[in-house]
Amino acid sequence: MTASESSITIARAAARAAADKIAQDIVALDVSERLALADVFLIASAPSERQVNAIVDGIEEELAKQDLRPVRREGRSGGRWVLLDYSDIVIHVQHEEDRVFYALERLWKDCPVVDLQLGDDASAKATAGSETE
Repeated sequence: MTASESSITIARAAARAAADKIAQDIVALDVSERLALADVFLIASAPSERQVNAIVDGIEEELAKQDLRPVRREGRSGGRWVLLDYSDIVIHVQHEEDRVFYALERLWKDCPVVDLQLGDDASAKATAGSETE
């Protein structure tokens, strides 16, 4: 079983919104074979709490245009790791230090990566800043 087309479409819209807010290292993982509760994990990071919250705002605004609202939101007040649960897709926006520490990609390394089709401009935005490490 693989992620549904609708989950992948939502993940791509969320990834574009995150890229527009200069999110770094945007990755989507197809977790549908490992988890019954979600199809896709979208992970993005930022160098500051303020930018984490800006990315979250951008994602929520974009998905609201499609009448999608998270069923659960965690971590908003801290701005270090915000989780947006849209049932079939779970979005993690993390401060870059927390992303390195928790290493979600390593935990889910057996899951296939979803092609987010961000294109050259968005990909360049998404990786900007991570190249200086």
